[in-house]
Amino acid sequence: MKNLKLKSARAAKDLSQDDLAKLCNVSRQTISAIEKGDYNPTIKLCVSICKALDRTLDELFWE
Repeated sequence: MKNLKLKSARAAKDLSQDDLAKLCNVSRQTISAIEKGDYNPTIKLCVSICKALDRTLDELFWE
C-alpha cells in the first residue's frame, strides 16, 4: 500500500526524497520504496522520519 501521508508530509516541508533520506541517514531509494509501499521500515527509521517531518507515528504510518 502506498504511503501517501508520508509523501504529502515530505512535500509540505518542501523536501525531496533525497533531502529526507539525508536527514534520516538512509538512501533516496529507501524513502522511495517506503512511499511506494515496497518497503516496511523499522520502527527506528519510522521515528527518524517522523522527527524530520514534525509528525507523529500515527499521522504517517497508521491508518
